[in-house]
Amino acid sequence: MHSNLRGALLSLASFGVYATHDVIVKALGASYAPFQIIFFAGLLGFPLITIMLMSDRTDGTLIPKHPWWTAIRTVSAVLTGLGGFYAFSVLPMAQCYAIFFAMPILITLLAIPLLGERIGFHRGIAVFVGLAGVLVVLQPGEVEFSLGHLAALSAAFMGALTSVIVRKVGKAERSIVLMLYPMVANFVVMGAALPFFYEPMPLEHLGMLGAMAAMGLIGGLLSIYAYRAAPAVIVAPMQYSQMLWAVFYGWLFFSESLDWNTALGSAVIIASGMYIVLREGTPAVSTNRPVLENRSRLDTGMQPRIGAWLRLFERRSGG
Repeated sequence: MHSNLRGALLSLASFGVYATHDVIVKALGASYAPFQIIFFAGLLGFPLITIMLMSDRTDGTLIPKHPWWTAIRTVSAVLTGLGGFYAFSVLPMAQCYAIFFAMPILITLLAIPLLGERIGFHRGIAVFVGLAGVLVVLQPGEVEFSLGHLAALSAAFMGALTSVIVRKVGKAERSIVLMLYPMVANFVVMGAALPFFYEPMPLEHLGMLGAMAAMGLIGGLLSIYAYRAAPAVIVAPMQYSQMLWAVFYGWLFFSESLDWNTALGSAVIIASGMYIVLREGTPAVSTNRPVLENRSRLDTGMQPRIGAWLRLFERRSGG
């Protein structure tokens, strides 16, 4: 099998697993506050971070070299998780994904002031069209703008900010520092809020949390193998396959249907995002390639970043 095809198929499988992970998030969100779900999901992710910490042989301490950027990234990662998990609990899955798919557009915009990126006419038009697609999904003036919509938009924006900051300081900071601080912050913040929102969890719901952690790990591993098999310009667009899973899972488990505005807006946003990805893959178009270098999906600080996993695998394989 050609390596590009193998990478694309592995990426499709990865995002299928991630979509199944999000079904569990939505199912648990009907009974529990995001604070509780994130706390236990983060707790289950600590062993993996510990293993990666023990495997990191680069010299240095856990003190960040860019404390302010690290602090901003930590806060944005925590808010990404809160916004994303809450949005899944109150909005249809397809609508959540449609809004989250605006991340490449927002990354492109944020890269201008934070990375000094220049976008030409073509990417500028793609950004404008993508933002118009978001408005089609939200239907301002026709549908009441809810807290769930605000949470989804917040998750998309904060996720984009998190990714751009990693691109800005990632070469100077140890990967383990970029991962550990958001995870500790999640544990502290969600743990402090937990007494006010805690609901006892039956064994089957604890099992669902364990399944979430396992799917996050499996999805991450599949993404790693995808990026090792094919270039980012092949792998990255596969994320949009999640919309198909969202429509199917929404219908199967939550009696959701895809409305016309969400379908049309999603198509516009996806087309815009794919165009941005393809343009960044063209030599001399982008200096920083901020969208293509964002290998993780919504960075909530509960799972290791794909880029960090890739570097660890490369060191172990001598690549």
